[in-house]
Amino acid sequence: MKEHVRIFDTTLRDGEQCPGATMNLEEKLLVARQLARLNVDVIEAGFPIASNDDFTAVSTIAGEISGPEIAGLCRCLPKDIDRGWQAVKNAGKPRLHIFLATSPIHMKYKLKKAKEEILKLAVEMTEYAATLCPNIEFSPEDASRTELSFLAEVTEAVIAAGATTVNIPDTVGYAVPWEYGSVIAYLKKKVKNIGKAVISAHCHNDLGLAVSNSLAAVANGARQVEVAVNGLGERAGNCSLEEIVMAIRTRRDALNVETRIETRELLSASRLISRITGFPVPPNKAIVGANAFRHESGIHQHGMLSHKETYEIMRPEEIGWGAEEIAQSLVLGKHSGHHAFNKRLEDLGYTLSQDELLKALDRFKAVADKKKVVYDEDLHAIVQDVAAVGRKPTYTLEYLSVTSGNQLIPTATVRLRKGKSLRQKAACGDGPVDAVFSAINQITRVQCRLLDYAIRSVTSGSQALGEVTVKIQHKDKVHTGTGVSTDVIEASAKAYLNCLNRIL
Repeated sequence: MKEHVRIFDTTLRDGEQCPGATMNLEEKLLVARQLARLNVDVIEAGFPIASNDDFTAVSTIAGEISGPEIAGLCRCLPKDIDRGWQAVKNAGKPRLHIFLATSPIHMKYKLKKAKEEILKLAVEMTEYAATLCPNIEFSPEDASRTELSFLAEVTEAVIAAGATTVNIPDTVGYAVPWEYGSVIAYLKKKVKNIGKAVISAHCHNDLGLAVSNSLAAVANGARQVEVAVNGLGERAGNCSLEEIVMAIRTRRDALNVETRIETRELLSASRLISRITGFPVPPNKAIVGANAFRHESGIHQHGMLSHKETYEIMRPEEIGWGAEEIAQSLVLGKHSGHHAFNKRLEDLGYTLSQDELLKALDRFKAVADKKKVVYDEDLHAIVQDVAAVGRKPTYTLEYLSVTSGNQLIPTATVRLRKGKSLRQKAACGDGPVDAVFSAINQITRVQCRLLDYAIRSVTSGSQALGEVTVKIQHKDKVHTGTGVSTDVIEASAKAYLNCLNRIL
């Protein structure tokens, strides 16, 4: 029987620390539900002491999500651990994840503490955390740049103090696979009580080696890997959940381990994170990119037609790609009824309220009247556009009119609803989108800076839905909004309003 490798997902904690990837409570719940459908072993739901919003998110997820362990991150401080325990204590399977830096550079310049002080603090805080929660994970931060003998000493001490998992972070993505694997092997050999805890790998992708390093750790005895959907995370990101899972599944002959991930949910998870954060998945992204299972070379096509395994090492169906989706065949159309529509949304992983379903159905009918075919990508965009993934918006778009041309000054007239009142303004701009944004700014009176504007076609054809993603900076925070319409100007207005409503 193959050994089980735990999948510890940190999309909601380390992933959300990626600039521009901030999520609200409802979005975090959507992600947590999808992670539960994936059957991850652990969801690191946040850093409870970081803010009231983080605490609320962790405690809400702990109370509502069943199946995975729910973890909260804490520094080695009693107040952090107390706050963390308050957040996760109502989970079916709570976990406290405490961390303390152990590398020379961190001890000297950040913590200003000697080895003896670090060791003492690590033991004391692990012991304290273990009085509250039976499941404790300890992370010696920057472990890959920590002296091996000291790393082993800390590991042995915290296991004796009650740690059930010891995580070995490559915090700055500095390690290379053979080096990182040797660290795990060293600990397995030198730490006398290592059999009482699970060794975990947490690898960052600064050198593009997060997945490779994680696999090296597994090959040398690590039985937990810490990951994020789409590799989301600080700087260059974390180990990609979908990549490590499919690597273990596809090469189980070489690794002799397995995960319990429901791989058919991987594509849905990737798309959900992409839509919530506004970060598009590159077409050539392994496993979940649009081109991951496409072949253009004549030689490859001939091989595929003769026998798929000549150029295909995984079946797209294993990841969630449907045969009809790969072929871009018809899924739904204007003659489809609400039963078929609701069933397809369920198949795509959405759980909507009755009010949200009615709104989504109305939007679907409007799109279907304009398009001959409606694909799954359209449905993802429709749900993202109308479903309640946050609080009720302060402003909604009631009316939009734009005039533009090579001999005209671009002008936009916008009417917004706020509660029962309507406000309308007209403005000029460098182009129609700029004019729309200027008119909206006049109404809302929000001072912000546009950081990024991107548009993509959700599906193919001249009647395709356009999805606009806007990033703005308000004070010291970055906010992301998306809007969807067959009219790109309307989609732009919706995306901009989506951003502003996060502020208001």
